[in-house]
Amino acid sequence: MIWNKSLTRRPFAVVVALLLSLLPLAGCGVYSFTGTNLDPSIENFSVAVFQNNASNGPSFLSQRFTEDMKDYFLRNTTLKLVPRDGHLQFEGQIVAYDFAPAAIQSTSGQDQAGINRLTIQIRVKFTNLKDPKQDFEQTFQSNADFAASTNIQSILNDPVANRRITDRIITDVFNKSAANW
Repeated sequence: MIWNKSLTRRPFAVVVALLLSLLPLAGCGVYSFTGTNLDPSIENFSVAVFQNNASNGPSFLSQRFTEDMKDYFLRNTTLKLVPRDGHLQFEGQIVAYDFAPAAIQSTSGQDQAGINRLTIQIRVKFTNLKDPKQDFEQTFQSNADFAASTNIQSILNDPVANRRITDRIITDVFNKSAANW
C-alpha cells in the first residue's frame, strides 16, 4: 500500500472548515440552550409580590406563586434576581380561584359532578426596560381536574395541587417574556 499524505490532511481540513463556519454564530449572544431569547444586555429581573385578589383563594397562594416565579427564572436563565427595578419586571395579581363541576353525570335521576375543576387566573404585567416593545399585560389561566369524591377543602388547602396549576402559568409567562413564544 502506498502512503498518501493528502488523505491524512483531509479530515483535519474538514474539521477546521466546520469550526470556522460555526464561528459567526458564537458571537450572536441572543440564543441560549435554555430556550430564552433575551438580549445580552439584560442582566437581572425583579418580581413584585402577586397579590391574591381572588375572593376564595388560599392565603399561601400569593407568596408561593411569587417565590415559584423567581425560582423558575433563576433556574432557566442566567439573570440575577434584584429586589426591584430589574431589567425585566414582573408584577400582577391572582384574579380568580374557582372550583366548579366540570362534568355533570346523572345517577339515579340525580345530576351530580363527575369531575370538579380548579381554575386559577393570574394577571401579569411584564416590563422590559431594554426593549419596551416586548412589554405586555395579560391574564394567564390554567386548571386541573379532580375526582368528584375528593374533598374540596383538601384540594383548596393542598399546596401540591395548587402548584400543578401555577407551574403551568409560570411556564406560559416565561415563554411569553423570555422565550418570545
